[in-house]
Amino acid sequence: MLRGGRAGAVSATSTVVFLGLIVLAFLLAPGSAEVRHYFFNFSDMRQAFLGDPAKGLASVGDGFVLNIEMFLVSEALVLVLALIVAIVRLQHSPVFFPLRVLATIYADLMRGVPTLLVIYAIGFGIPALQIHFLSTQSSVVYGVAALVLSYSAYVSEVYRAGINSVPNHQVAAARSLGLGHWQALRHVVLPQAVRTVIPPLLNDFISLQKDTALVSVLGTIETLRAAEIYGDTAFSYAGLTVAAILFLLVTIPLARFTDRLIAKDRARRLAGAR
Repeated sequence: MLRGGRAGAVSATSTVVFLGLIVLAFLLAPGSAEVRHYFFNFSDMRQAFLGDPAKGLASVGDGFVLNIEMFLVSEALVLVLALIVAIVRLQHSPVFFPLRVLATIYADLMRGVPTLLVIYAIGFGIPALQIHFLSTQSSVVYGVAALVLSYSAYVSEVYRAGINSVPNHQVAAARSLGLGHWQALRHVVLPQAVRTVIPPLLNDFISLQKDTALVSVLGTIETLRAAEIYGDTAFSYAGLTVAAILFLLVTIPLARFTDRLIAKDRARRLAGAR
């Protein structure tokens, strides 16, 4: 206990000293005052967060709410679409061959093209087609659609790896009990696969949360766009600092939660191996 407490105290002290040295180096830098004025002015940060419609300043805080909404909708759709793509790609029946080819092309295409280009293609391409209903949606809808299409390709590979990690003998055992192919997939394979891939899925969704800021290229006034508007109007980068802090408040706890799940999964696997 004493040794563990001493190690913890040493770790905490070294961390504080290291961070203190970084802060000191920043404060002593020749341009520190100017950087603090443009990036860390509390008055500007407060105004950027709250916004001021009378001055044409969008609220970074309200923009972040839109980012969260886009993230939640995208995440729910990605989980469903990616699972469908993964299951289709794992079917070996000749009936599914055309769908398997399409799913493979889709996964390769979406993983090969940067997400930003997908957003541009959908956000500006679909309206240009002038198709009734499809071409009259808001930029938020196009942005979410682009994020879903892009991230579903990555997440489908995570699902596929999880499904392939389930031992074949468990599938054979399920079939010997009278379960059909789809029943074995639903009741035996998928529950184990999903439990295995939760940590990597959470890592993908951390990236998804950050990439909602890319939708700003379509003119959507979310966090990043609101911060840019404040910077162009007030000649201050404090809005960007506020946007970064808001994203960190979400992504850091999610990252720590992911690490905890990974550690628990590793401990469970080690316990099962003994």
